[in-house]
Amino acid sequence: MSINATLVIQMVVFFAVIWITMKYIWPVILGAMEEREKKIADGLAAGDRAEKELQTAKAKVETLIIEAKDQAGQIKDQANQVATKVKDQAKNEALAEKERQLAAAEAEIEQQVNRAREQLRQQVAALAIAGTEKLISQEIDAKKHAQLLDELIAEI
Repeated sequence: MSINATLVIQMVVFFAVIWITMKYIWPVILGAMEEREKKIADGLAAGDRAEKELQTAKAKVETLIIEAKDQAGQIKDQANQVATKVKDQAKNEALAEKERQLAAAEAEIEQQVNRAREQLRQQVAALAIAGTEKLISQEIDAKKHAQLLDELIAEI
């Protein structure tokens, strides 16, 4: 094989293309690749940070959920205590009202008994006066006196 001018010119052109590529095109390609590599690295670092933040947020959420459950339990216990107090207070008030009404009823019964006794005394006194008037208005005779007493006893 003989080296001729075509081959030499092709070699010169080839080296010129390589030199131009290395001088002007290759740095642009390397810059773009480095920039892309940096973006990828930044993206991966951001992903790692986001994952760590997510884990932290999950831990906070779990802590908040536990605290919320504890608070809910405390609120429920307080509500139960208040309900018990209200129920006991209502029960005590009802018992006090019952005692008051019972005392009022007993007092009224006592008043009615006293009124009935007073009416009975008045009636007995009136009968005694009527019987005495009858005895005094008639002659004093033992038979009549006994008869009048029997009549009075029958009326009472």
